[in-house]
Amino acid sequence: MTTAIPEKYLDLLSWEKKAFAHLSLVLNDGSPHVTPVWFDYDGEYMILNSAVGRVKDKVLRRSGVAALAISDPDNPYRYMQIRGRVDEITEKSARAMIDRLSQKYTGKPYQWYEGETRVTYKVLPEFVSTMG
Repeated sequence: MTTAIPEKYLDLLSWEKKAFAHLSLVLNDGSPHVTPVWFDYDGEYMILNSAVGRVKDKVLRRSGVAALAISDPDNPYRYMQIRGRVDEITEKSARAMIDRLSQKYTGKPYQWYEGETRVTYKVLPEFVSTMG
């Protein structure tokens, strides 16, 4: 079941806001792993991108769940937490997605492809909490 993002917080997911998400995962040994990530939101899914073989890739494939914390870059006391399941993992158009994300966050195409196979993950929000 999907959970709606409160309208008051949709700006945190907008193209213009350029907020980073902090992706939280649980490693095999039970320890936490948190990484700042670029993201997109298509109105239903949180869209993340990584490279095959990285920690994020391995854990998202194994566990199928993720938690994201997104702070407002203009007011870090205003934030949202999203927890959900990975509904799709694909390499199709993943290179185009990282270029799109790089345009959002850096203003230019992604430049670190050398030897990477990019992968995109669609995370369906199942729990959303907000503050601020």
